[in-house]
Amino acid sequence: MTLTELRYIVAVARERHFGRAAEACFVSQPTLSVAIKKLEEELDVKIFERGSSEVTMTPLGEAIVRQAQQVIEQAQAIKEIAKRGKDPLAGPLRLGIIYTIGPYLLPELVKNAIEQTPQMPLMLQENFTVKLLDMLRTGELDCAILAEPFPDTGLALAPLYDEPFYVAVPASHPLAMQPAISSAALKQETMLLLGTGHCFRDHVLEVCPEFARFASDAEGIRRSFEGSSLETIKHMVASGMGITVVPGLSIPRETHPHLRYVPFEAPVPTRRVVLAWRKSFTRYEAIAALRNAVYACTLPGVTRLSD
Repeated sequence: MTLTELRYIVAVARERHFGRAAEACFVSQPTLSVAIKKLEEELDVKIFERGSSEVTMTPLGEAIVRQAQQVIEQAQAIKEIAKRGKDPLAGPLRLGIIYTIGPYLLPELVKNAIEQTPQMPLMLQENFTVKLLDMLRTGELDCAILAEPFPDTGLALAPLYDEPFYVAVPASHPLAMQPAISSAALKQETMLLLGTGHCFRDHVLEVCPEFARFASDAEGIRRSFEGSSLETIKHMVASGMGITVVPGLSIPRETHPHLRYVPFEAPVPTRRVVLAWRKSFTRYEAIAALRNAVYACTLPGVTRLSD
């Protein structure tokens, strides 16, 4: 039994497909399949059920994969302990970040990290919350910047900041002249939303629950559209297709000729942005350095938080 074989079964368990698992491990599918077959023969158990379209784990296979994940993580911890003896910040930090935070935080965060800890380059992964949580669990990421709430996965959490929401409207829209907008005022508007999978979509639906029904004949709703990114939706708003809700950091410093960002009336809806990592992750100094790099960012309009 080798660490490589354990990494292979963890990859197959995650991808549910031998071909995709082989690609993720940078080996050919026959190489991966032979190694897993060898491990099954050594253990004298069947780890996976091979279906025509998807691979599933046997009940015993699930327990083996969970243990394999722990072994891989512990092996990595040994390497980290050795590194910490030389330089606690030496080596890359694998950071995940959700789509609605990355474009607005990363440019300054990466700059700060390079200046403060040049020996600790950030390896970045932008994705949905669910995917990032899975990558944290399997050890593919060291930490992630997420927006609460998300499922309790037993992770260690450090609050970073609370970010207020704004309403983005066309410059010619009557609401553009308002000093502040209530969530009730949005009920009669055409709301543009991010697609399913974006946690910020859920945040918007908490502010405007009427839009969760997506029924064209629902009382107080005209219609809803979906976009793939906040920037795409902003362009749709600028063209007059509707309005949307955006996080404060996504508001550009330069005034857009066709867009206006209007604050909410109190109580202002917000989201809490946190840094999450596995409790077994041993590079505490790296987590602290990353938090310091975040706090060194300008972060206009947000409320900074600390433990």
